[in-house]
Amino acid sequence: MHAYMATYPRTHMAGGVLEFTKLGLHHAISDETEKGKRKAKGKGSLAFRTNCSISISKERWSSSFRSRSCVGKLKVSEAKSQEPVDSSRAEATQEEEEGDDENYRVLSAVKSSFNDILILDSSKSRILLLDSTHNVHSILYKDQKWTGSYWDEFASLPAIVPKGPIAIFGLGGGTTARLMLDLWPSLQLDGWEIDGILIDKAREYLGLSYLEKHTVAGGILNVHIGDALSQSVDVSEGYAGIVIDLFSEGKVLPQLQEVNTWLELTDRLMPKGRLMVNCGGINEVSVVTDGVPRPETSSIDGPWVQNSTIQALLKAFPEQLSWKRMPRRDGENYLALTGPLPDLASWSAMVPGPLSQSVKQWKPCAPSS
Repeated sequence: MHAYMATYPRTHMAGGVLEFTKLGLHHAISDETEKGKRKAKGKGSLAFRTNCSISISKERWSSSFRSRSCVGKLKVSEAKSQEPVDSSRAEATQEEEEGDDENYRVLSAVKSSFNDILILDSSKSRILLLDSTHNVHSILYKDQKWTGSYWDEFASLPAIVPKGPIAIFGLGGGTTARLMLDLWPSLQLDGWEIDGILIDKAREYLGLSYLEKHTVAGGILNVHIGDALSQSVDVSEGYAGIVIDLFSEGKVLPQLQEVNTWLELTDRLMPKGRLMVNCGGINEVSVVTDGVPRPETSSIDGPWVQNSTIQALLKAFPEQLSWKRMPRRDGENYLALTGPLPDLASWSAMVPGPLSQSVKQWKPCAPSS
């Protein structure tokens, strides 16, 4: 378990229930009289999938959290009828269900000027959901560091950029920063997040304040609250790399689909610096065949994908852009990397764990004919 997780209280939120409706997941506060009528917590398992639709059936209710990275699907069993049952059989059934499922409880539910902020907790993880789409913007596993999603890929960037500070535009709950400092403990990170209330909640519940302290090797996360794309953001010597993970209401920020945005961001890089960008999932892409956009297929090895963010990047960085698509099991997001295609064998040798294989999937982007 992470050191900063052990300090958090494990008490349940009094009167807190998770309600699942066609509008998605919301937090409701029940009074004492309601406790006898409904359970105060939902039982379910969190399995990440992409672009699940919200569905309600008699057998099982499910609410999908559309995510900029993946979709966490929290399943909640419908209440059983109150018929007499054998106690031993009931206990065995309960143990079996609890072995397969996780119990989730609400740690915080608050509305800011920018987001509807919801933080959920289970025995295995904490997740940050934002805005009306209930996007999963951060996840913290308590007993493992790898997320199995695009956050892991961002942590490979320090291996292929010059020595120097790295920025994260769209800090969220700090998932990317946590992985980077774990793998590269001497890094100097600048994390930008527009929502100050979100930062406060991430410090309280997601261990962000732990990252704001120097590591033994001298690394640290410096948090900046403000618009990362504002021209007032100034870095005198430039960043060695910038991770860009900017979403609102489940979509990539429209500014990231403009060529001028990328040209301006180039000025914030030091020589040989790179950008690594989360370009969104399968809802934001199509394949262009004979000039006609068509729905994208699930193959990660198919024709080059036309994504509006990648299109803008390619115009800003002609012949200097690489891309990859995360596998279905890891969220199916499209990622982009500026600069020459790295030597994949060397890159693979410099990164640990699953990254040593996943970095080999990068390929150069070529303009569509």
